[in-house]
Amino acid sequence: MSSTVRHIARLCWVAALASCWAGTTLASTEPETHAVPPKLAGKSAIKATVKTRAAQSDEADPLDALRDKLASKLGAVQGSGPSSSKVLRVVAPSGQAQATASIAPTAQGPPASTVGAAGPEHWGDLKPEFAACSSGSRQSPIDIRSGIRVDLEPIVFDYRASVFRVIDNGHTIEVRVGGGNSIEVQGRRFDLLQFHFHRPSEERIDGRQFDMVAHLVHRDPEGRLAVVAVLLDRGSAHPLVQSVWNHLPLEKNDEVAASPLLDLSHLLPADRRYFAYMGSLTTPPCTEGVLWLVMQQPVPIAVEQVNVFSRLYPMNARPVQPAAGRLIKQSN
Repeated sequence: MSSTVRHIARLCWVAALASCWAGTTLASTEPETHAVPPKLAGKSAIKATVKTRAAQSDEADPLDALRDKLASKLGAVQGSGPSSSKVLRVVAPSGQAQATASIAPTAQGPPASTVGAAGPEHWGDLKPEFAACSSGSRQSPIDIRSGIRVDLEPIVFDYRASVFRVIDNGHTIEVRVGGGNSIEVQGRRFDLLQFHFHRPSEERIDGRQFDMVAHLVHRDPEGRLAVVAVLLDRGSAHPLVQSVWNHLPLEKNDEVAASPLLDLSHLLPADRRYFAYMGSLTTPPCTEGVLWLVMQQPVPIAVEQVNVFSRLYPMNARPVQPAAGRLIKQSN
């Protein structure tokens, strides 16, 4: 090969490298931080070209199509910014409310545990048998104000040490106690069925809401219900509550049979005076005709014990309902 031909070939090779280098520089999106020695320019240009082609092939990655389909089904949107091209964020579809659980940091908690289509304000629309939740005139709970002070007959509690089982029913912690526990009031005897907890208290007294409440549900032979409400306010630890917490199920709808005995008389306050009014169940079907017996004196519970329940159910109290002129009696 003549020297002229070799010289032309060398010029073509240099021109080709210069062209590649220029194209790589124009395609780069990152600022240059280091100078490239002339002797390494050719290798750097080749590597940059390979990276550019790899990036272009990523754009045609079949996983992107799958990601787009998944985003469409989930109602997801693609994140913004240079590093979020493959990040999906799921949001609620337009017009659909999201269920939230609000944590009540103090006794004055938020008004409802669930919002949206399944919230307490819509219970009456969920099933025909839940109609009383919306249309009932004697619903519970209420803010107990202006009780008429009278000589109410004392509630006769016949509670004894019994075996018990603890269930996480998906709405609260429920405790089922062995037979033989009952109360007598207004000339009727009611047998204890179960007791459960709400956080914060569903009942309010003169506007005050407490950390928690225990509802002891009783039934007489004719099927009528009487609920004793024991208000729980922060203070010292409660041994009976701790016995229940010690046997919490690991899974919802599981049931744990406890070995020790439970005496519910230890849950009651020393002062047995109470409020009495007619109301309803505080969960669907919101059946009315329930005799409510709300103890006036709260029982102490440790903040740590409240926090245990809050980890499972931070807020499961129904909002207060209109008293609607109901007669409320109060023990002198």
